[in-house]
Amino acid sequence: MKPKAISRGIVVLALFAFTSLGVGCASDKAVISQANQAHTGLQPAVMTDAELSGYIQRVGDRIIAAAKELNAQGYGPQGKEDKAWMFSKDMQFHFVNSKTLNAFTTGGEHMYIYTELFQQAKTEDELAAVMSHEFAHVYGRHVQKGMNRQYTILAAAAAAGGAGYLAGGKEHGAQYAGLGAGAAAMAGQFVGMSYTRGDEAEADKLGFAFYTHAGWDPNKFGDFFQAMIDKGYDKGPEYLSDHPSLKSRVDEAKKRASQLPAQASQWKQPPIANDAEFKQLQARSVAVGKTVPTDQSLAQAQQLLAALPRSCLTPAIQPDQQKAEQQVMMELKQEQEQKQQKKK
Repeated sequence: MKPKAISRGIVVLALFAFTSLGVGCASDKAVISQANQAHTGLQPAVMTDAELSGYIQRVGDRIIAAAKELNAQGYGPQGKEDKAWMFSKDMQFHFVNSKTLNAFTTGGEHMYIYTELFQQAKTEDELAAVMSHEFAHVYGRHVQKGMNRQYTILAAAAAAGGAGYLAGGKEHGAQYAGLGAGAAAMAGQFVGMSYTRGDEAEADKLGFAFYTHAGWDPNKFGDFFQAMIDKGYDKGPEYLSDHPSLKSRVDEAKKRASQLPAQASQWKQPPIANDAEFKQLQARSVAVGKTVPTDQSLAQAQQLLAALPRSCLTPAIQPDQQKAEQQVMMELKQEQEQKQQKKK
């Protein structure tokens, strides 16, 4: 795999933040622009099958419609910027062809559900819960907050080549040290795509409201988190993690379901796909995924997908994520070194 090609994906994730050091606050417009650039790098892995893309968008549209109604009632965080774009036809949910167990949003008009997650979901309720959580990250402007947190790191990285350690922090410092100012800035933005524990907790709260008002079973919101616990993903002490523990999230989901008002029973709607149809769609995603040509661009997109932080699913960094991150950073470092040699 060519270093130049894979680094483009990192560049699109970092480009806006690196060139906006003087702004000091990420606007909705800026985040949408960055998300669109990131989508270019991830697009080779997006499933284009009409049946699959149509299904996930219908689920997403129902979530967005519920959020729009709640927003009109003043629900959730209300910033100075208008939220109208969040409820437009431009908001897209995508299945991405990846064996990584994850879901992620870049904060703009694109939200990604990995096919591995879709194939492991037992019901549409589980899928809708994860999708509601991802849209809640957009609604809560959590990527904007993450970008703002990164301005200090990016400024430091631009000021000193040794700021690679600052970009990597305690966990990635040794890995990023020596990358140089430009690469360290990219690395800082890449790591900055993760959310805080508060962001994740708020996305659970907002997502639960969207999910229940959209008509899915309140008692099943925490089912996918429970499945992750059953698979052994809830490891490590919560106080050392950026995520709330999966157990605490399941407990909170049960608590919220028990506290719903009596009229909540009127919100219930039938699923978009019944159980049999849901299983057929899962099987279709497996079949379609096998027919996608495994070219270099797809491999690059899949590596980037694996390297992205596990948005809502696992408190700990998983081995495949760490391996993908290291590979991406190694190739980025190689490109930086090649550029420096050419300048000599």
